[in-house]
Amino acid sequence: MTSPAPQRDGPELVDILDVRGNPVYACDKLRAHAAGLLHRTVVSEVFDSRGRWLLVRQADDRQDAGRWVSPVGGHVQAGETPAAALRRETREELGFDLSDAREVGTYVYRRDLATGTIENHLFIAYEQETDEVPVLNHESVEFRYFEEAELRALLAAEPDRFGEAFHVISREVYASRLIP
Repeated sequence: MTSPAPQRDGPELVDILDVRGNPVYACDKLRAHAAGLLHRTVVSEVFDSRGRWLLVRQADDRQDAGRWVSPVGGHVQAGETPAAALRRETREELGFDLSDAREVGTYVYRRDLATGTIENHLFIAYEQETDEVPVLNHESVEFRYFEEAELRALLAAEPDRFGEAFHVISREVYASRLIP
């Protein structure tokens, strides 16, 4: 399947999924969130050649404002493949082209926000390694590399410094490395 060019005009459309994770129909992302409909999102952890974790701190207008989160994440647009979405999101959020990425897990993540939004995502998690220097977009205000031992200690001692979705990926994909 060839992925379409990123959507520019009108509402952002996502594929609504059945219980097996198969696309059923396209829907406006805001409507999907209002109704809690399951749709795909990609997320990627990024490591440098020394094995350090790259995280970004979210801007004040984001859901996890001021917290450290995975550096790449976003919705898979209707008709788009997860691999194409990952390439697009890496370029948009870090300013460089995707390095070789490896899929490391798939899980459902649902959260009800105080705004009435119901995020019901099928997360497709990846990891990639690069020594490229990020050029952040408006979604993030800072990036930082964390040694794994430091990150594990901070997650345990100061969990509020990290976004909820990062805690979920830590448990779902990286528990043996990050959860004491």
